[in-house]
Amino acid sequence: MGKALRLSEKWFRRGLWLVALVFAGFLIGLGGTIVGDLPRVERPLALDDFLDQGAAQQLRAQVRDARQAEQDAQAALEQARLQHAKARSETLAEREGFSNWLAARSATQRAEHDPEVIARTRALDALKAGERKAQQAVQAQQQALLDARQGAQAAQQRLDAMEREGGQKMAAEQRRVELRVFLYRLALTLPLLVAAGWLFARKRQSMYWPFVWGFILFALFAFFVELVPYLPSYGGYVRYAVGIAVTALVGRYAIVALNRYLERQKQAEQLPDQERRKELSYDVALARLAKGVCPGCERVVDLKNEKIDFCPHCGIGLFDRCGHCSTRKSAFARFCHACGAAAAAQG
Repeated sequence: MGKALRLSEKWFRRGLWLVALVFAGFLIGLGGTIVGDLPRVERPLALDDFLDQGAAQQLRAQVRDARQAEQDAQAALEQARLQHAKARSETLAEREGFSNWLAARSATQRAEHDPEVIARTRALDALKAGERKAQQAVQAQQQALLDARQGAQAAQQRLDAMEREGGQKMAAEQRRVELRVFLYRLALTLPLLVAAGWLFARKRQSMYWPFVWGFILFALFAFFVELVPYLPSYGGYVRYAVGIAVTALVGRYAIVALNRYLERQKQAEQLPDQERRKELSYDVALARLAKGVCPGCERVVDLKNEKIDFCPHCGIGLFDRCGHCSTRKSAFARFCHACGAAAAAQG
């Protein structure tokens, strides 16, 4: 039909399609913002919401205290090990010195050194006792560290078990929240799709068709594209089911429209030539002629053949003679292209 339109009308239609696309773009932006913000209608879930707060706080305090006790025991153990190493070093040094001294005494065999032997032996025994005491302190701190570590592990295990149970409850509630949010989105986008179908069926050729088509594009994008990132695991079934239903409805509409069109064409072809011409608008006739088809039955006709003046399929007149200059011209032209005489005044 583009060849039958005036140049200005073509540009106006292109501009109106641009208006439709811009309108659809703004609607898509608004719809995407609304769909994306829909989860805010639900309160964010937290793990603590599904735990016994008193018991959880008590266990967490026990874990903190046990971890702190473990750190303190570790520090004390390091100090005790340092003291034990120091005592052991002193004992070893004293024992080595005493052994050297005994070797020297055995060589001299002097009796006046006996009191010193006793004194050194006592000093060595004292150092050995200090070493044993340091060893006991190390063992005590090791036991304290083990007790603190086991206490922290036990408290942590009880806390983990409580949090796992709470996590299961939270996951179940999260699935219910996702279902509700999905239903909110579906309740928002599905009516848009229904409204778009109604507008397509009733208003797509109205005066305000750019806004109609803009809304239709927005509704299709919102349901089949914008809704995709927010679909739960089962959401695809809903999307495909609606797509099948929409396709079936559109297909049925197209089939019924085709049958009605064929029936109208069949009835129109039985009417006289002048009545059929009255039902054909000027722009529609020119558009069909530009495509090389008969304006009456829309079947292909060789319009370049100058011997064909009538459609061989339905019999409608395609060419006639100008009543003023007798030039062969289109029967649907309003003026003669040779002399400019009006077709209504030619007879």
